[in-house]
Amino acid sequence: MAHRALRIITATALAGSLLTACTTEPAPTGGPGSAGKGSSDGKLVLGFAQVGAESGWRTANTKSVREAAEKAGVTLKFSDAQQKQENQIKAIRTFIQQKVDVIAFSPVVESGWDTVLKEAKNAGIPVILTDRAVDSQDTSLYRTFLGSDFVKEGQEAGKWLVKEYAGSSAPVNVVELQGTTGSAPANDRRAGFAEAIKGDPKFKVVDSQTGDFTRAKGKEVMQAFLKSHKDIDVLYAHNDDMALGAVQAIEEAGKKPGTDIKVISVDGIKDAFVAMQEKKINVVVECNPLLGDQLMELAKKVAAGEDVPRRIEVKEGVFTQDQAAAALPGRQY
Repeated sequence: MAHRALRIITATALAGSLLTACTTEPAPTGGPGSAGKGSSDGKLVLGFAQVGAESGWRTANTKSVREAAEKAGVTLKFSDAQQKQENQIKAIRTFIQQKVDVIAFSPVVESGWDTVLKEAKNAGIPVILTDRAVDSQDTSLYRTFLGSDFVKEGQEAGKWLVKEYAGSSAPVNVVELQGTTGSAPANDRRAGFAEAIKGDPKFKVVDSQTGDFTRAKGKEVMQAFLKSHKDIDVLYAHNDDMALGAVQAIEEAGKKPGTDIKVISVDGIKDAFVAMQEKKINVVVECNPLLGDQLMELAKKVAAGEDVPRRIEVKEGVFTQDQAAAALPGRQY
């Protein structure tokens, strides 16, 4: 992936209960963290502002954070932004008022965070970005980023496509289901994919629209693609939920997903592996949501004033149909 300052992140955020207000969840077990300004029991207090609960990936991410906080003895204040930036900004301001030790969040979109992040900095509260990046020019507004390289994920998707059609000179028409407009994964997965296929003129992206990372919207947009374009060879979806919705649309249109229209997706949820096993999805580029343990370690370190890397990436793979059956039993999300 082409690397822009901490934009290129493929990896973590948390979704769960549909709450816009922050809720305090003390961790009943695990060892104590750093002494927290916001906790009378001496536990480290982490404010986490999640994007929402838009996908199976996000649900797994939220579960990972909640369980890791309990295990690590961290008091977690959790907020679900329901995919709205204004809700996330409100939650961060609430965390500042509550004087938490550390704030972590997965930004809904990349832009528009400087004001609230300056408020956190002025309050002396360190910020950790998870899963998604921000495009702020002032990198002192956050301590570190923990997540995936989204550009690389897009590149891996494109590389598979180039290899799949290596022996053909016929035109290949691609439709693209983008993630939430303005979000880091949508921007970067699109850019990485375009970079990987640009060297071969037979690949043409004939349509590209947002499906908001949801299964229902993915199905709706794919239905529109099928009506507008008679010859679609490949679908590239920025996440599994959109891909699975699109698979339904393809089947309802009387076509065979994975054969008539090859399907490339990103994330690696169990449902996508089942679809690969059924030959309905051809390849899935993994994006690992299980970042909870790493986040708790980071939170304790930054609260204690320790130096941490500016960027921490998670390990991820690429899975094809012939690997799906063996990998499926071990999928944790």
